[in-house]
Amino acid sequence: MKKLIGFLLKVILCLALLAGFTIVLPGYIHYRNTVDEVPLEKAAQVYFDMEDYVQYAVLDEDLVDAVVAVEDQRFFTRRGMDVRALIRAILHNLQAGESIEGGSTISQQIAKNLYYQTIHRTTAVKAAEIFIMIELEEKYSKEDLLALYMNMNYYGDGFWGISQASKGYFGAVPSDLTVAQSAMLAGIPNAPSAYQLSTGSELAVSRQRKVLSRMYEEEYITQEEYENALAEDVLSYYLH
Repeated sequence: MKKLIGFLLKVILCLALLAGFTIVLPGYIHYRNTVDEVPLEKAAQVYFDMEDYVQYAVLDEDLVDAVVAVEDQRFFTRRGMDVRALIRAILHNLQAGESIEGGSTISQQIAKNLYYQTIHRTTAVKAAEIFIMIELEEKYSKEDLLALYMNMNYYGDGFWGISQASKGYFGAVPSDLTVAQSAMLAGIPNAPSAYQLSTGSELAVSRQRKVLSRMYEEEYITQEEYENALAEDVLSYYLH
C-alpha cells in the first residue's frame, strides 16, 4: 500500500510539473509579450483619464459592499487568485451541469478588460491574466483597483462606467445611492445585454435580489435594510 501511495504521489507530481510546463510557461510568455507591447500603466491610464472617472473615496459605501459581496468576497483581505472561489465555482458548475458561476477575482476581471476582451481566451491567455493580476496588485491599492473596475465596466443601455450608469438609471451620483440601487448596479456588469433595464428589467431585478442576498449573508446590511431594499421600486426612474 505504501508503494502504491508513493507511486501515486509521484504521478501527481509529474502531472503538476507537466501542467506547469504546458500552461504556466506559455501563460507567462503571453503575459510578457502583452505588457511589453502595451505597458500596464498605459493600459490603465486610459480609464484613469476618463472625464467622468469616479475615485474610490466618493463611491457610496453600499455600492462598494454590493460589488465585493457578489464579485469577490475576499477582495480586500486576499492577494492573488482566490483558489477557494475557483474550486467552489467548479463544484457549483459541475452540480448544475453548466457554467453558472465564475471563479475569477475582481483583479482578474480588470486584467481581462484591459487586454483580452475581444480575443479567444485560451488556456495561455487565462494564465496570462493571472500574471497581469499579480502585477496589478503590486502597482495599485485595492481601493484603486475597485474604482478602476467600476469605472471600466459596461452597464448596458449605452452606459459606460459607474458615473454614467448611476445618473442614467437612477438620476443619482455614485456617492448617493440607495442599497437597492447599489445592488442593481453591482449585478448588471455580469451580463449587461441581459440585465440592462430597457430590455431585461425582470432579469435585472432577479440578479439584484441575488446581490442583496449576498450582502445580507456577508453582513453588509441588516435584515431590515435587506427587506427595505427588496421592497424599493428601483425601476421607476428609468422605465417611467
